[in-house]
Amino acid sequence: MLHGAKAVFLELFMINEKSIAGCHLFDQIPRHLAAIAYNHPPQYRHGRAHWAPGAFMLIGSYTPSLVVVSVLVAIVAAYTALDLVGRIISARGRAVYVWIAGGAFAMGVGSWSTHFIGMLAFVLPIDVGYDVPLALLSLLIAILSSGFALWLAARPLLSAAQIGLGGLLLGLGISATHYTGMAAMRMQPGIEYTPWLFALSLAISIAASAAALWIAFRLRQQRPRIYLMRAVAAILLGTAIIGMHYTCMAAATFADGSFCGALPDGLSSNGLDRIVLVASLSILGIALFSCILDSHLETRTAVLANSLTEANQELTHLALHDNLTGLPNRVLLTDRIEQAMKKVSESGGCFALMFMDLDGFKPVNDAFGHHTGDLLLRQVALRLRNNLHRHDTLARIGGDEFVLLVELHDPQDALAVATRQVNEIGNPFTIGEHQLQISLSIGICMYPGNGNTQHELLINADAAMYHTKAAGKNGYSFFDASMNSNARNQLQMSQDLRKAIKHRQFCIYYQPKFDALTGLPLGAEALLRWNHPEQGVMGPDQFIAMAEKTGLIIQIGEWVLDEACRQMREWYTQGYAHWRIAVNLSALQFCHAGLVTAVADTLARHQLPANCLTLEITETTAMHDADASLAVLQRLSEMGVDLSIDDFGTGYSSLMYLKRLPANEIKIDRGFVRDLEHDTDDAAIVSAIVAVGQALNLRIVAEGVETAVQKRFLTHLGCHSLQGFLLGYPLPAEQFLDEIRAAEAKAAVDVPDVGQPAF
Repeated sequence: MLHGAKAVFLELFMINEKSIAGCHLFDQIPRHLAAIAYNHPPQYRHGRAHWAPGAFMLIGSYTPSLVVVSVLVAIVAAYTALDLVGRIISARGRAVYVWIAGGAFAMGVGSWSTHFIGMLAFVLPIDVGYDVPLALLSLLIAILSSGFALWLAARPLLSAAQIGLGGLLLGLGISATHYTGMAAMRMQPGIEYTPWLFALSLAISIAASAAALWIAFRLRQQRPRIYLMRAVAAILLGTAIIGMHYTCMAAATFADGSFCGALPDGLSSNGLDRIVLVASLSILGIALFSCILDSHLETRTAVLANSLTEANQELTHLALHDNLTGLPNRVLLTDRIEQAMKKVSESGGCFALMFMDLDGFKPVNDAFGHHTGDLLLRQVALRLRNNLHRHDTLARIGGDEFVLLVELHDPQDALAVATRQVNEIGNPFTIGEHQLQISLSIGICMYPGNGNTQHELLINADAAMYHTKAAGKNGYSFFDASMNSNARNQLQMSQDLRKAIKHRQFCIYYQPKFDALTGLPLGAEALLRWNHPEQGVMGPDQFIAMAEKTGLIIQIGEWVLDEACRQMREWYTQGYAHWRIAVNLSALQFCHAGLVTAVADTLARHQLPANCLTLEITETTAMHDADASLAVLQRLSEMGVDLSIDDFGTGYSSLMYLKRLPANEIKIDRGFVRDLEHDTDDAAIVSAIVAVGQALNLRIVAEGVETAVQKRFLTHLGCHSLQGFLLGYPLPAEQFLDEIRAAEAKAAVDVPDVGQPAF
């Protein structure tokens, strides 16, 4: 038996028997072999120990499937880490620490699982187990290292020095995770490591860690194809981590006779690979799902936040800009004026505030509709913006009013700016098929000099603009202190007119019309009066101009038409069905797109026959746009409404156009009638007007008859009806009928006087 043992020993260790001749070693062989057979696992009894150069050691092998699994876990862990960094930098407040803590746990488990599965993939010819405290310690090291990596990669700035130091610490932490995990096997005798492979594993670990930090820092922001870039980076990082792990494994050597001291109290390797795999993938999956869910929520929140920001920006823009022209509005203009005043106070210089109003815009707007008016305003805004400097401000503060703030070096430069703007607007505008002509009135206020606050500057510039209007429009005026009182009066008048409409302070006086031959009443003209609470009864000449300027004449005119038709219906039912009520139309009313409809609705509402209503328009209004006037008058005539050309002879009518108009009568202006007795020219003009009316087969009405001589002359010429103070004063409806009945009684006994005139 001894001889057989000796032969086995020599063969196993390839020792020449002659080289040990004389040795007493073999005296102890039986004792040693017995010890090996008793103390070592069964595989040693079966001869499964192997020889390696220079030592007796155990040779292990790898399970391919677990190697592949370890690679996949490494890649998933790397991708999860990259995604976690993106979540951390997008978090705010306490959420940052929650993500770092949770991410460190998930990433640490992933890193630890990669190493642990890699160790399980390595099969030794002995049973292996793992010491629980050391295994948990390796897991703790992995978690702490991961937390440090996430914290560092999420910093706002990451220098090369920080990447190097961080890579060193993280690499050492990862290496410590692996070697602590290897120590958990508690091999007896201990595991020995090949020095150069050990050093190489540390170098790979540190380099891979530094690369991971740099990649995580670069890929932490959301950008196009970020998920694809993270996936590619995760494959590279996972491969580097696996390379480091298996380099560590290659450095390990297990001496012959080694056994696992972690058994039987430690974790057995049987089935442990499945448990670690399922647990690690579950944790990584939860972390990755949380990242994806949070990313989607963040994206959705970002979209909502962007939408809210855009909405706020749009609301801010709408609050500070005119919706039609895109120009700054009054609110933004006020701020710009304040800034300009502050700049002048600090740096010197001056600026001009120009209040600009369009002349003739309202008739265009009413004649062609608001759409055309809006298009015109846009073109006006474009022209006014031409040649302005970047620091100048052009604002639209309402209707057809614009304000220009111009910073100047010399106050005289304001003249050039104002002249240029007037000339720009004076050129014709082409809107669709229409060639439109308007003009511009400007009031100029200088700072310093013409006001101390933005409010004063605007008021004074407005006053200067009204002065330009009064002086003939289409120009500019510099502010003077004397303009203030007029501006305040006009502003007060405008406010009072609005109150008058609201509180029904208007009333109608009726002036009768009489047949020139018989003296019998033929109806009345409705004349507007204003019962002003402070100034008493005011005639139209005191407020109509302001009503037209503000556009309030439309509302006032509609009320006059309605009230006159109501009163006429009352007289109609009292037996005066042959009367006609005459109502004046302003230029704005006549050009208003809803005029015909308003007239038809009013007649229908009061059940008044159309031939009981006469609408009076001035000759100038009718001839302003003869073709458009013809269309409107034609529609009114087709309804049966009588049409009268008021103030005939004061305009520049073309007889050809006049012939085409469907008018029923012409009205001689009181200016010609007033001086009939003293001015032969007026007498000749009146005679010519009567002749024109007779030639066109129109009724002829003379207003302003104040003397018997005027009455006889006009009757002799052939006027059909007369109106004036001689025949009857304007009176409220309650007194009107009493005067009419008295006039009817007088006409019944008087003999008409149609003899030759006295001149």
